[in-house]
Amino acid sequence: MGRGVAANSAYVVTPLPVPPPQGRRERCGADFRNLTYVPASQIVCARLARAMTRSLTLRAMLVSVAIFALFVAVWQLATMGSGPAVPMDPEYAKLVGATASQGKSAMPGPLDVWLKIWEHLKNPFYDRGTNDKGLGIQLAWSIARVMAGYLLAVAVAIPTGFLIGMSPLMSRALDPFIQVLKPISPLAWMPLALYTIKDSHLSSIFVIFICSLWPMLINTAFGVSAVRKEWLNVARTLEVGTLRRAFTIILPAAAPTILTGMRISIGIAWLVIVAAEMLVGGTGIGYFVWNEWNNLSITNVITAILLIGIIGMILDQLLARATRLVTFPE
Repeated sequence: MGRGVAANSAYVVTPLPVPPPQGRRERCGADFRNLTYVPASQIVCARLARAMTRSLTLRAMLVSVAIFALFVAVWQLATMGSGPAVPMDPEYAKLVGATASQGKSAMPGPLDVWLKIWEHLKNPFYDRGTNDKGLGIQLAWSIARVMAGYLLAVAVAIPTGFLIGMSPLMSRALDPFIQVLKPISPLAWMPLALYTIKDSHLSSIFVIFICSLWPMLINTAFGVSAVRKEWLNVARTLEVGTLRRAFTIILPAAAPTILTGMRISIGIAWLVIVAAEMLVGGTGIGYFVWNEWNNLSITNVITAILLIGIIGMILDQLLARATRLVTFPE
């Protein structure tokens, strides 16, 4: 140890190579004259923090698995109940299913749902007519509509949010319109869209655009207006132009807030598309749910519900990861 260094301390070598002296060849190594003093307690604390994070993740995973197993067990027990056989009209018994006519629970159990999911996974893209398409086709239509309306909303909301956040005048001028239009249910626009656009596919995209617009617009405006004034004052002192200031200072600082708004919007868009497709029909996971309900295929309805949740979680986690990538401690 060097002079005056405590016993519970450590040295960290900074990677600064020393050039060899002129006139003779010498192997370059680390410059031990430039040593950074780091207490050993800080190194131990950092290692403990990483270990605790891994431990917390493992414990959370175990709890999640236990909750899922409990849910499946309760579901299985709830669908195992049986009662006395009820005499029914043959046509009605055929409609509601053999289990209900025999006094058993009409709700499918976990095994029935898993077998149905496996059946759909084996052939997800079959097409046997208008009302009989695979889940892969239905999900592809829904995701395409969501992405079209969502990206259109991104193209409108982010520039408009920058304008509102950077200009107090535009903020005051546009605020009444935002406050009036924001609370309107997206599905309330559907009849007007069908009447004016006269196309169910484009009407669904328009509804997704409307419901995705407001969270992104408001979050962008808030993030832009909340950028630290010291950074903007330095940019003005250095005579940085407005456009360059927006891209080099405001955008990186407001990016976490903007992506949070985008994350909220994608969740709302995926939620609304199911209801919109139930109304307009044709194709899509929402129409699939409604059509299977009309056929009293509860197993297919539950299968579609599970897939809707999984796709929504994937979309949310993608934007959550993007948000973490642009978030930096000050």
